[in-house]
Amino acid sequence: MEYIIFSGVIIAIIVLIMLKGFWDEQKKKKNFILWLRDHYGELPKHGEYKEEELKRISRYYKVHEHTGFHIDDITWNDLNMDEVFKRMNYTYSAAGEEYLYYLLRTPMQDDAGTETMEKHIRYFMQNKEDRVAYQTFFAGIGKTGKYSIYDYLDYLDLLGERSNGRHYLGNLAVAAALGLLFFSVQYGILLLVAALMYNITSYFKDKNEIDPYITSFGYILRLVDNVEKMEKLPAGAFEKEREELKDCRKKMGSFRTGSYIVMSSSRMSASGNPLEILLDYLRMALHLDLIKFNLMLSEVRKNKEIIDRMLTVTGYMEAMAAIGAFRTSFERYCIPEFDKRRGIKAENLYHPLLEKPVKNSILTEKGVLITGSNASGKSTFLKTVAVNAILAQTIHTCMADHYHAGLYRIMSSMALRDDLAGGDSYYIVEIKSLKRILNQIEENGNPVLCFVDEVLRGTNTVERIAASTQILKSLARSSVLCFAATHDIELTHLLERYYNNYHFEEEIIDNDVVFHYHLLKGRAVTRNAIKLLGVMGYDDAIIREAEEMAESFLEKGSW
Repeated sequence: MEYIIFSGVIIAIIVLIMLKGFWDEQKKKKNFILWLRDHYGELPKHGEYKEEELKRISRYYKVHEHTGFHIDDITWNDLNMDEVFKRMNYTYSAAGEEYLYYLLRTPMQDDAGTETMEKHIRYFMQNKEDRVAYQTFFAGIGKTGKYSIYDYLDYLDLLGERSNGRHYLGNLAVAAALGLLFFSVQYGILLLVAALMYNITSYFKDKNEIDPYITSFGYILRLVDNVEKMEKLPAGAFEKEREELKDCRKKMGSFRTGSYIVMSSSRMSASGNPLEILLDYLRMALHLDLIKFNLMLSEVRKNKEIIDRMLTVTGYMEAMAAIGAFRTSFERYCIPEFDKRRGIKAENLYHPLLEKPVKNSILTEKGVLITGSNASGKSTFLKTVAVNAILAQTIHTCMADHYHAGLYRIMSSMALRDDLAGGDSYYIVEIKSLKRILNQIEENGNPVLCFVDEVLRGTNTVERIAASTQILKSLARSSVLCFAATHDIELTHLLERYYNNYHFEEEIIDNDVVFHYHLLKGRAVTRNAIKLLGVMGYDDAIIREAEEMAESFLEKGSW
């Protein structure tokens, strides 16, 4: 009787623990839904992005980058686009964030899909309950950990061809032994013991081989399961996408059927669950999970394109929700307008990463040459225009009151460094970077929108001005729109026919330098570089003699 009572107490404790776990899970889900409902536009806590995580996030792009124009690595790094991506990463699934990253690196080259994209973004912005329901399922798909699903799919090839033949033979031997028991118990037991010993000893070798690959199957299963759940939601603006996902999900039916035998979280984990313990013995004796794994592997290999399509469509849908959240997080943004004319018209343009940005407007139908002192705002303005051009052609959103421009291939040559590993000096790195822009111009496609900061700063003044003049002239043809920043006032005169001149300036007030960061028309006229030495506490003699030398050079044209 005591044993019965003790067993009953143990069972009751186990049941309570299970109920507590279920309750906690439901409470967590409810709180998550409430958070989604009330905090649209507030970034989820992703934590610090590690280098390996950014590498994983870029994997979908790497798989699909061979099609069409894309933002190259130099431009991406020049514009600090990793930080821009982080600022808009309102996604909860690996599929969503990988597609969002891909979107940012592939600016549209025609506006055929902008109407559909806008409809999808606005659907999530205007239909809170539907958006929350979809986001809940996106979160159910979740992340993949250290590696992308595309890494895992590639790793599956390392398994080679796997056959269930020997597993079936082992099970046939067990069945034969059980049958033999009816005719000869002695020989039947011997054969059964031998068959089971072989199956059990060979089981763990195969189990250790397949275990590292089960993560990919788990993600695919979550994808398929949540796609099925999404089918019960209102289709809204996503009827076409939902139908496509439904067709894909049906084609993955064989992969899903019976997958529990492989995917159970308690598989071979000594969980103490009597049912799982029994299943573990059956797995060892009959290789049930090994057989099902090989069947699932065959289905994955056969349906790689289907899996890629499911990831693409769900990733796209979640990216639209993320763009809506990104828009919601700003007080001012606009929907870009496109045409085929050369030029840009932008009113009150600002950079999305600046907390208190100074907004500037620009209207130009030809290249722009910007002058001004260090830290006056030249580079920030170039990045502001470039980033917004990318946002316009990727997420159909601009940080401005108004943005009207053509559709461009966007490139830059700005934040360059010496290539120590390759042995290239700064000047060599710079001319290689500029040459890739000139090469892009020669290829067929939309006009090139390029941004160049301090042309050829890595060489002497005479050759810099001569070479810069000719390079910037070549970037002033009809198929290019170039924004360039320079300290060389001479260029503003030499290129006056080809570029509109703008500048930034600063003031020295009460022995302190004040930057206003407002874009002004015309070339820079202030000469405060030497005066700034005084602000920083340099000796008066140094400042006086430097000013005398500068005045002498301006009068005589020589030192």
